[in-house]
Amino acid sequence: MKSIVVFCGSSDGYHESYREAAYTIGAMLAEQNIRVVYGGAKIGLMGAVAEGALAAGGKVIGVIPRFLETMEVAHDGLTELITVETMHERKLKMHELSDGIITLPGGWGTMEELFEMLTWGQLGLHSKPIGLLNVNGYYDALKALSDNMVTEGFLGEFISNSLLISEDPKELLEKMEAYTPVPTTKIMTKQTT
Repeated sequence: MKSIVVFCGSSDGYHESYREAAYTIGAMLAEQNIRVVYGGAKIGLMGAVAEGALAAGGKVIGVIPRFLETMEVAHDGLTELITVETMHERKLKMHELSDGIITLPGGWGTMEELFEMLTWGQLGLHSKPIGLLNVNGYYDALKALSDNMVTEGFLGEFISNSLLISEDPKELLEKMEAYTPVPTTKIMTKQTT
């Protein structure tokens, strides 16, 4: 992977471990010569990811809608800042610029970005690895929900397992590097195993 999009919150959360993890993942990607693509803000976990990557000498591309850029939340020290008109364009551009997806803690916007990428993968629109950095157990409830979707017959187990989860950034990246996409023919059937 040469480029990874990082989805995460525009807040820091209540635990310093969230910001530390965001900075660490940015630095780790830069150290492995992987370009960081993210939402372009200087605030919250988003800003920490960018700062970590930049401090480690990495390349960082931000993609931000014009209305957020004008609210003075745009990071002005990036390798490149791409301004788009809508949130939909933002997600599409971030997807186009990346070879993989990592999601850190965040709110509704982060969830929406993650779920759209999971859905596109399930539909065979991309075969990129999708990783979830489960900092401080933040995504334990999401994993439980995913397991329940499988149990109740709304999600195939192979699709559920395609979401790569780890509490350790290095292990998560290793899982992503080793990822083998689920064949589209299997995705588009009613199989649940």
